[in-house]
Amino acid sequence: MTHNPANPLKPGPAGPTASGDRPSRPRSGTGQNVGPDVWKIPEGDERERLVCSDCGFIHYDNPKIVVGSVAVWEDRVLMCRRAIAPRIGYWTLPAGFMELHERSEDAAAREAWEEARAEIEVHDLFALYNIPRISQVQLFYRATLKSPAIEPGPESTEVRLFGWDELPEDEFAFPSVPWALQHYREIAGETAFAVRTNPPPGSMGPSADGTAFSSPKQERPRG
Repeated sequence: MTHNPANPLKPGPAGPTASGDRPSRPRSGTGQNVGPDVWKIPEGDERERLVCSDCGFIHYDNPKIVVGSVAVWEDRVLMCRRAIAPRIGYWTLPAGFMELHERSEDAAAREAWEEARAEIEVHDLFALYNIPRISQVQLFYRATLKSPAIEPGPESTEVRLFGWDELPEDEFAFPSVPWALQHYREIAGETAFAVRTNPPPGSMGPSADGTAFSSPKQERPRG
C-alpha cells in the first residue's frame, strides 16, 4: 500500500499545514510562470486555496482514496512485504491509490496484481476508514484468489499467504492493516453486515487512532 505523507501544501481552515512553506510557481519551458501561484480564500469559500493570479483558476487539493482487499485462499490471507517507502520491509495488505476513471473494485483487483501478481475475485466492501491526518479515505473489499500463484511485484520484496495464526503482527506497516484483518474476521460467513469504520482509540492497540503512521520507532526498514 503506497501511503503518501501529509501534503505540506494542503491548507486547513487557518492556512497550510505541516511546514507551512509556500510552493514556488511552476515555470513553462520558456521560463514563464504558469499555473496557480497565490494562496487566498476564493469568493464563496472558507478555506485558503492555491489560485492563479492571471486567470483565477483554483487548485483544489482533495483527499486521496486508497483501495485494498483482504484476499484469501483456503483460509490463508495474502500479504505483501513493502519494497518502497514509507514503511519499507513491513507487511501490508495489497492496496493503493485509485487511478482516474477507475472503479473501486477494479482498483482493488489491480493493486493485488501489481503488488503480488495475484488474480483475485473482488466481492463486497466491508470497511471504510477515514485517516484525516494524512487526508486519506481507505476502502477494503473481501476477495478470494483465483489461484494460489503469487509472486512479488515491483512494490514488494516478498509476498505470502499467511494462516490466521501466523500473521506478522509485530511488522504491520499501517494501523489500517490490523483493523481490516480483524473486521474481516468479525464478518466471516456473513452476507448482511454494516460496513466497518475506524475503531475507537485504544480498542485495537495503541495505533487505533491512526497516530502510528509516522512513528519514528517503526520507520526502520525490515527485511
